[in-house]
Amino acid sequence: MRIRSSRERRILRFKTTIRWIVYYFLILLSFVLMTSGTWLKPVLLVPVALCIAVNNDLLGSAFTGAFCGLLIDIACGRLFGYNAVLLTVFCVAVSLAFELCLRYKFINYMWVTALVAFIQCWLDYKFYYQIWNYSDVERIFSRVTLHVWLYTVISAVFIFLIFKLVNHFLMPKAHLTIEEVIKTC
Repeated sequence: MRIRSSRERRILRFKTTIRWIVYYFLILLSFVLMTSGTWLKPVLLVPVALCIAVNNDLLGSAFTGAFCGLLIDIACGRLFGYNAVLLTVFCVAVSLAFELCLRYKFINYMWVTALVAFIQCWLDYKFYYQIWNYSDVERIFSRVTLHVWLYTVISAVFIFLIFKLVNHFLMPKAHLTIEEVIKTC
């Protein structure tokens, strides 16, 4: 293990602070875009929270998932904390999955985002529409819920590209010594 100089530690702290400021600016921008416009729009905070969870530790992922979930509850007029609990669990699970067995690749991010967004939309449909036995409730699922899910998955492509750019410039790089490189080969 290479010992970092004090200059490298300061640069690491500075980049990490700037990265998290940019992350939360993008979260607030997604919230503003989610609350403006027409009725059918993507739930942008789900792919944003998952993109942050892919690259960070469990604590940061859990906090970001809870914050994004509370913003979704505010934007959608849902029970306060419902989406926060869901998104916290999903972000921690995704962070663990990418830490232990998945690589940071576009296809992995997309299928995980599609799965989490579908589960979130499906649970929203179950608890807010189907459980109350509204008339033509299947129509809500096919005309609203699935469209919102599809828009969310499509928007995840652009969110991935934005976060890839942010992480390229602000994510700390791993420094390997010659001994570590030889041992890994």
